[in-house]
Amino acid sequence: VYSVKEALSAADQLGYPVMARAAFSLGGLGSGFANTKEELTVLATQALAHSSQLIIDKSLKGWKEVEYEVVRDAYDNCITVCNMENVDPLGIHTGESIVVAPSQTLSNKEYNMLRTTALNVIRHFGVVGECNIQYALNPFSEEYYIIEVNARLSRSSALASKATGYPLAYVAAKLALGTALPDIKNSVTGTTTACFEPSLDYCVV
Repeated sequence: VYSVKEALSAADQLGYPVMARAAFSLGGLGSGFANTKEELTVLATQALAHSSQLIIDKSLKGWKEVEYEVVRDAYDNCITVCNMENVDPLGIHTGESIVVAPSQTLSNKEYNMLRTTALNVIRHFGVVGECNIQYALNPFSEEYYIIEVNARLSRSSALASKATGYPLAYVAAKLALGTALPDIKNSVTGTTTACFEPSLDYCVV
């Protein structure tokens, strides 16, 4: 939306509470939650001072925030390198939250459901290289939303590399040059190739 009036109209359609986000902003600038029209009016006015566009979403505050780091080569080979879970629920910015790798509260079914979706997403967009996919997962059901897709190395990628011993930046550079995953040697282990998914035998906070 592009005005406070349009923001209020969108919120009426979605139902309160809602989340308002300034488009094209970094670090959550111009974002917040609104439970009433009055709160949204104040929030929208502030957000539109930073950006000409405002995104109004259904509030998912309190849901689990889960991330997956996946890689894909030009030959459609895909693997999941790492998954992470924010200790704080959705509503606390990722950059200000404690993150645990691998996830600690997901059931095996939830883990594989989100993993399959992550691989489908990277294939759908045709990403060659590394991709970070963030989810909001309802803690009381298997309902989830994809809240962010970063088709690049991100802050999470650095944590994933340290946690798993999988050199994401190195592998992503090789993939960009057209090398296939099975042909890239893991520079950390020295024995496996980049097409081997790291085992979940670690815990990093």
